[in-house]
Amino acid sequence: MSTDVQTPVRELLQIPTPVGHAATGKVAAAGPEDPTIPVGTSPVGLAFTPSGGLYVTNSGSNNVTVINTATDTVTIPSIPEGGTTPSWLTIAPNGNAYIPNNGSANVSVLNTTSNTLVGAPIPLGGGPAAAVVIPSGNVYVSQFFANSVSLINTSTNTVTGGPIAVGSNPVGMAVAPNGNAYVANRGSNNVTVIDTTTNTVLVPSIPVGTQPNFIAIAPNGNAYVANIASSNVTVIDTTTNTVLVPSIPVGSSPWGIAVAPNGLAYTANLGANNVTVIDTTTNTVVGAAIPVGTEPIDVAVAPNGKIYVANFGANSVSSFQGAPTLTGISPNQGPTTGGTAVTITGTNLTGASVTIGGNPATNVVVNAAGTQITATTPPGAAGPATVTVATPSGTASLVNGFTYLPDATSLTATPALSKLFPPEVFYPFLYATLVDLVTGQPVPGQTITFSTGSRILGTAVTNARGTAQLSEAFTFPLILANGGYTATFAGTPDLLPSTATAGIIIP
Repeated sequence: MSTDVQTPVRELLQIPTPVGHAATGKVAAAGPEDPTIPVGTSPVGLAFTPSGGLYVTNSGSNNVTVINTATDTVTIPSIPEGGTTPSWLTIAPNGNAYIPNNGSANVSVLNTTSNTLVGAPIPLGGGPAAAVVIPSGNVYVSQFFANSVSLINTSTNTVTGGPIAVGSNPVGMAVAPNGNAYVANRGSNNVTVIDTTTNTVLVPSIPVGTQPNFIAIAPNGNAYVANIASSNVTVIDTTTNTVLVPSIPVGSSPWGIAVAPNGLAYTANLGANNVTVIDTTTNTVVGAAIPVGTEPIDVAVAPNGKIYVANFGANSVSSFQGAPTLTGISPNQGPTTGGTAVTITGTNLTGASVTIGGNPATNVVVNAAGTQITATTPPGAAGPATVTVATPSGTASLVNGFTYLPDATSLTATPALSKLFPPEVFYPFLYATLVDLVTGQPVPGQTITFSTGSRILGTAVTNARGTAQLSEAFTFPLILANGGYTATFAGTPDLLPSTATAGIIIP
């Protein structure tokens, strides 16, 4: 006789035992820097409260575990949820969690403030599988064996709509910005679109991959469908309800899928014990797969940006930081010499390093929430520079987010020394000295132009002391006629221009 306590749950939820693997309940290793949180038996569903509390339905132990996502610790190990084989739940705007019970053919309602059940479970046959909130605040529940979707009124906690006929064996659902609900029909390899304002089918069938299971909506409005048997993701344009990308290959047997606000999609690959990351702007896989626990079956993005994965075969939830996002840098300009203290804001910034214009910033400090970095700019070339933040989970950039300003300069000129009677030059040279006002140092190797009136007297290059020297032996009459001269530095990309004038001194 099998000792696998998960076997009845597997059969009921149609979850195959991987070849060469028997579920042991042992916790598999997550990513190298990511915690694995023990929960109940055979966890499947994940849902968050607005404050970040994570509710996990444990299909094998018929209870709910609550996790604090700020600390990744279990706050309530077990809340009996009143049914058997709880599956993929959702949390409605009224604060109640709606938990489909696949085994007992009903839906439990759990108050997430008091963590107590609200009345008796709501009867609903046909193998209730997954729940989703629609724009009205009510909840759709898919019925796997009945090939339908029913509506629960969250004010009365009664079934008030449906059954709405969809494809074969519906499981996951998601609501697009246009208000339509997209239903993944695992048995018929298609997606049905429901108009949630009328609770009627808008599009009966959009062909996707083999055994579509869950759907997530990206910030661009497209629907991403995880297909278990074809190990890929299909992308649907929700404005035209047509397939935009037939197949993005991911890991083996992707069950769950979620999209973060930054547009990265995460698939929980039950057959590969890992998570694949997809960039929904390019519809390409990003980086290597992220290892998690045994048989990851669902994935969700917390309000704090962390990614959580329910590991069905490990009785655990894995947590890892999502890829960073950047929202700004202040101040956004400073001198080319560096040394400007800046504050960078965003999300998922824990463990970050910072480069500006490709050069590493110093004094990098990230706050505890991972939403703010303070750093000191390195030296850089004048002009716009890209700010890049790198974390263990990825990189993000503010293109041309910081501007290096040329250093201000100061040019001083010494007066011409002369005797008026008879008119002759007393000292035969004009001198001009160039200083970088940011560093306080003289600037060598720069060309200074000497002029008087409308005439150019000549040019000279500053020496190591920043001083340019020009003979006035032959130009003195012009200097005398104009009452002095002007020294001009035209500037460079890194140094601002400057000018000085000098008169005539008669000893």
